[in-house]
Amino acid sequence: METTQTTVKYIEWISAENMHADSVHWLSQLRFIEDEHLFFEHLLSSFSTELVEIDDFSNDKEIIDVINRSYKHTIQLIQIVKTHEQELEIMIDGIDQPKDEKIYKETHQKLSHEIHDFLKEYRSLKTQLFEIIKSIKKEEKLRSLLDKKH
Repeated sequence: METTQTTVKYIEWISAENMHADSVHWLSQLRFIEDEHLFFEHLLSSFSTELVEIDDFSNDKEIIDVINRSYKHTIQLIQIVKTHEQELEIMIDGIDQPKDEKIYKETHQKLSHEIHDFLKEYRSLKTQLFEIIKSIKKEEKLRSLLDKKH
C-alpha cells in the first residue's frame, strides 16, 4: 500500500489589528529608508571626485546604481503597503467574505516576506556603502598626512 503525502497550506490566523500594526510599521520603516536614500544620494554626490579617483570605481558605480534601484523599489513598496492598508476594510467591514479575506491574508503574508527580504538586502547595501565611504575617508586622511609631511 502506497501513501501519498499532501501539503497543507496553512495561513496563520492574524487579527485585523495586527495586520494594521504590521502595515503601519512597514510604512514607517520604508519612509525612513526613503529619507536615507536621499541622504546617501547627497553623501555620494559630495564624494563624487573621490569616487572617480578610487581604483575600484566600476564597483562603486554599480553600488550607486543599486542604491537608485533600491530607492525605486522603496517607493513601489510604499505604494503597495498603502494600498494593502486601504484594503484592510475587507477584514473589518462586518460582511462575511471568506474568499476575499483569505486572499487578503495571503497577500499580507506574501507582503510580509517581501518586506523582510527587502530590508535584509537594504542592510547589506548600507554596509557596502559605508565601506566605500570609510575607504574614501581613510584615503583622504592618508593624503592629508602625506601633504603635511612634504
